[in-house]
Amino acid sequence: MHASAPPPTSTTTDWQALTSPRRLPGLSAHGQAMLRRLREHPAAPCFRDMSGHRLGTSLRWQALFRQPWLLHAPVSSGTPPAWVWPWLLANRHNVADWPDWRTLSRGWHHVRTTCRADLSSHLIRHVSRRHVQRPGTNEPLLCFSTSGTTGHPLRVPSSPLAAAAYAVLHERALRLHGVRTQAGRGDVGIVLVGFQQRCFTYVSVNPMRGECGLAKVNLHPGEWRQPADRATYLDAMAPELISGDPVSLSELATLALRHRPRAMLSTSMAMSEGLRSRLSAHFGCPVVDLYSMNEAGPIAAHVPELDAFVLLQPGLHVEVLDDKGRPVPTGERGEVTLTGGINPCLPLLRYRTGDHARLVWTPLGPALRDLQGRPPVSFQHADGSWVNNVELSQRLRHLDLQRHALHQHSDRSLVLRLQSDAPDIAAVHTTIRQILRELLGELPLRIEALVADDKVRQYTSDLKPPHVLA
Repeated sequence: MHASAPPPTSTTTDWQALTSPRRLPGLSAHGQAMLRRLREHPAAPCFRDMSGHRLGTSLRWQALFRQPWLLHAPVSSGTPPAWVWPWLLANRHNVADWPDWRTLSRGWHHVRTTCRADLSSHLIRHVSRRHVQRPGTNEPLLCFSTSGTTGHPLRVPSSPLAAAAYAVLHERALRLHGVRTQAGRGDVGIVLVGFQQRCFTYVSVNPMRGECGLAKVNLHPGEWRQPADRATYLDAMAPELISGDPVSLSELATLALRHRPRAMLSTSMAMSEGLRSRLSAHFGCPVVDLYSMNEAGPIAAHVPELDAFVLLQPGLHVEVLDDKGRPVPTGERGEVTLTGGINPCLPLLRYRTGDHARLVWTPLGPALRDLQGRPPVSFQHADGSWVNNVELSQRLRHLDLQRHALHQHSDRSLVLRLQSDAPDIAAVHTTIRQILRELLGELPLRIEALVADDKVRQYTSDLKPPHVLA
């Protein structure tokens, strides 16, 4: 039995806070009407938070969207592109942790790499002093909190301009799938859906598209007066786009929803090919799998025809490095490493993401293939040989899975935690057992339900292959 959410009405104080000029500068009567429509519909959920674009009425931010970002493909390789050195020299005095001139003069590969642990423990040394808000200035500063899966929680300083750039990059990702957004005044442009016990929920408007509406809702039934209101509300709002993660989008597919968006965006977690195909067939639209992170924003979008994630940001240099920080040959597997990015408050310099992939060249530009979160993990076969987790991912990706986490104990037994809404889950279990038997031999296998709200590491093991121990 789920507790009913509070009535979706706005008090005078709530309304004043929501429509504050600081939160939504230049809000028009059309924008206010959209906010009321989103927040006070009879089937609306409980909105626990408030958010706004914070983009001023000046034309400064609009210049960002006049740039031909959607016409130029990113260029990345082991050698930094021409823009990197001027950018680095222009900013090196603003970031405490960046190398001095003596180090830079020795060449690009003498610039040390950084990682999430560096940002987590000494964030201020990686933040641009020129762009972070100082007392007495009017420059707004945003701050996002992220937990990730590495054990290094992080607060990411950002700006409204960086947040607005997400829209440009999402537009590019959609165009890779033949979708051009059309939502404008009076429309709801996008609804972001979560499915957690508790998550950040709000309504807002997009000033770049005639103050069309946007909302973040939690599909957990406890956030609605009655579960059926979820479909009623989304049908009434009829958003052009719906964004979520594999868990929330799978929950969305269980609703009696008549509305069909023009496209869906999946972020935050890896999406299996089987789930992507099922959702695309169910909703009759492309499902765009985005590789994105708070530190860098949207990095790449998966294009099924290429079986690769095509890079999105022209101002983001992507390298693929080995364990010692050296570039691997094109097409070989290594750690995805980033320089530049859309966030002027946190410029990245050879930032090791912890994710691994192969950098390849495609008709649509550079792309990442066989992308895996976190370092590769080797599993020991029943015969004593070792199997890379990439082989497991290649076989499991065709299944209809929301999330999975495989662990090997020191006795070589396996535990697979699994989350899936596949119609025939027994058949999925049978297929998984067969795949693991073919790849790892006759090892004990236990399959359990995966119930954690947060992101989990897909592959872990108590065992280490001999070359790792050495």
